Amino acid sequence: MANYYLVMIKKIITTCLGLLLGLALFGVGLIAIAILVTYPKLPSLDTLQHYKPKMPLTIYSSDGQVIGVYGEQRREFTKIGDFPKVLKNAVIAAEDKRFYDHWGVDVWGVARAAIGNVMAGGVQSGASTITQQVAKNFYLSSERSFTRKFNEALLAYKIEQSLSKDKILELYFNQIYLGQRAYGFASAAQIYFNKNVNELTLAEAAMLAGLPKAPSAYNPIVNPERAKLRQAYILNNMLEEGMITLQQRDQALKEELHYERFVQNIDQSALYVAEMVRQELFEKYGEDAYTQGFKVYTTVDTAHQRVATEALRKVLRNFDRGSSYRGAENYIDLSKSDNVEETVSQYLSTLYTVDKMIPAVVLEASRKGVQIQLPSGRKVTLNSHALGFAARAVNNEKMGEDRIRRGSVIRVKGSGDTFTVVQEPLLQGALVSLDAKTGAVRALVGGYDYHSKTFNRATQAMRQPGSTFKPFVYSAALAKGMTASTMINDAPISLPGKGANGKAWNPKNSDGRYSGYITLRQALTASKNMVSIRILMSIGIGYAQQYIQRFGFKPSEIPASLSMALGTGETTPLRIAEGYSVFANGGYKVSAHVIDKIYDSQGRLRAQMQPLVAGENAPQAIDPRNAYIMYKIMQDVVRVGTARGAAALGRADIAGKTGTTNDNKDAWFVGFNPSVVTAVYIGFDKPRSMGRAGYGGTIAVPVWVEYMRFALKGTSVKPMKAPEGVVSNGGEVYMRERMTTSSDLALDNSGVAPRPTQPARRAVPNENRRRTESGNAPAREELDETPVLPSNTGNNNKQQLDSLF
Repeated sequence: MANYYLVMIKKIITTCLGLLLGLALFGVGLIAIAILVTYPKLPSLDTLQHYKPKMPLTIYSSDGQVIGVYGEQRREFTKIGDFPKVLKNAVIAAEDKRFYDHWGVDVWGVARAAIGNVMAGGVQSGASTITQQVAKNFYLSSERSFTRKFNEALLAYKIEQSLSKDKILELYFNQIYLGQRAYGFASAAQIYFNKNVNELTLAEAAMLAGLPKAPSAYNPIVNPERAKLRQAYILNNMLEEGMITLQQRDQALKEELHYERFVQNIDQSALYVAEMVRQELFEKYGEDAYTQGFKVYTTVDTAHQRVATEALRKVLRNFDRGSSYRGAENYIDLSKSDNVEETVSQYLSTLYTVDKMIPAVVLEASRKGVQIQLPSGRKVTLNSHALGFAARAVNNEKMGEDRIRRGSVIRVKGSGDTFTVVQEPLLQGALVSLDAKTGAVRALVGGYDYHSKTFNRATQAMRQPGSTFKPFVYSAALAKGMTASTMINDAPISLPGKGANGKAWNPKNSDGRYSGYITLRQALTASKNMVSIRILMSIGIGYAQQYIQRFGFKPSEIPASLSMALGTGETTPLRIAEGYSVFANGGYKVSAHVIDKIYDSQGRLRAQMQPLVAGENAPQAIDPRNAYIMYKIMQDVVRVGTARGAAALGRADIAGKTGTTNDNKDAWFVGFNPSVVTAVYIGFDKPRSMGRAGYGGTIAVPVWVEYMRFALKGTSVKPMKAPEGVVSNGGEVYMRERMTTSSDLALDNSGVAPRPTQPARRAVPNENRRRTESGNAPAREELDETPVLPSNTGNNNKQQLDSLF
């Protein structure tokens, strides 16, 4: 009987083993078939063999300073040999201790994971090697399934057959996501510790090595305790593998780590320029602009940018002094926050200190004082003196959402325990400075602060240029046959049917005074509106429109009406500066541009600007003699006219023209010498009067002077040389063939009046300006206020930004 049971047991065991063997063979067969079917369908390894990581667009100034970085992934590609050994050991100890021994899949690791998953009743963990992680990161999803793991293993094997271990490690070290928008360990070293990767300590390396497993869960900033446990696990693994000593491990565990919020070293003065370049690159390359690691070098100089920015801000600040408090700039609801201090800190980390104006959030507000939290985390109480002009806004229900209350976002200035409430100016402006011979932008400021308003007034603000447009009309007159000594009647004029709603148009000089017959030179120096209109009537609107396009203006920017003479069209500071460069460089049309060179991520030159250069390959826009005569006339504007403030530079080579529009809504000054053209515009974004202080000569010229004092420092004074064909007679300059030609204009409402008997004169110096209305123009601070517009001005509120590359 016993033998019978033994025989039966043997049969059962034999049958079971046979079934198991059969099942195993069947499984092996299925796996073999799956491999044979799947392996040929695996993706090509071109992506790995020709690895091009997604790298951000980086924009530089001409002197090599970073002025902008754009791209979702912060990554700095680093070759494997440049990663420190301590980091490589830490990552291998954490992720794949047998990395240099297996063929892509760690069989023993898989077995351990399989047992753990069976015990857990489902797929809970894996045993992915570094090679498998590379396969997943480049080709597969994060789905937890047998199919994905099977494909991952096959891909890992294929990768191991094609790439060296060091190349695989290099791919992993550069591609892996490590939290905080950091991709790759080089980027993570900067973001978490503000260090270069080769400066990491053992403790820091072990902390970073713990991130691949779960970047959020083991983030040392967000979850310091879990991150510390993960760091200890890795250090123990390194000790077991003989990578470090016991003393090194203990010392690393004791090391106190300091996490510094990484701030990209971006020069804040050129953010408007950086955004212009970003738009240009996006138009050229699409989304690839943000992932291909382009390095773009611009024409702007950071030193010029900083001076230009401060010059503009200074004038805007001074104008805003005395203004009442306009209210808090924002509000955050703190009532639902479980940790108010942390909520406020996170919010403030998204804001920037602008012009030493520090953002702060109000924690408590009462008559006794206002408690605020600063970006540093410090809490400061502001008394009534510190509140100053903002005191009336504290819990003032009449101010609605703008009142100062708990959660209000305000700005303060100061240090230590002394802070006062301040506010950003409402008045805005722009400055553009060009190389007159090439059009290269040396400085461009689009407003008070890019962070608060990204609208670029230098390139996007379509505003009336006022009398800064007159020189283009006068240049057209010279081309038509007039001279600087041509006499024109500065007298009132009335034009039936040319005004609004078909009524008569009655333009006037801004001061209401008229000088009778004066020269063309005197008229531009004193910015006489009546003379400008009569000149345009004489040469013809159509002719003037065609001629002025030579300076780079679009037809839509040149009104098809007599108001063109007063600058009632709309254009941008950049376009005006570009137009004046024709006068400055001897009559050549150059193109304003901010991009110089574009390099790819490998340092190869992808594109380089080939600018049009005055006197070389740039087209001749106007007669060089015309440009010279206009330059000489506009020197008088600086010497004795509306731009006398610019004479503070003490240079004999400066020329320019001011401009002020109706009700002092826009103020301009464009000044230049033969090398540099700089345009300054001041005005509110929603046009309104700037009052008596809002003339081009009083508010725009000071910005220009402060910037140009720096821009021209150390450069020699070189007035423009007279080109061939220019002659001088009686203190005036002429084109040779025009010196004896008479082209005086004496137009009035009825037509041509008799020619005056008084001779042509140059604009007279200050001491001789006390003339009657029949004599020379008295030069006020500004005489170029644009009158009320006639109809059909061709206004257009949208500007299509030309390509700057």
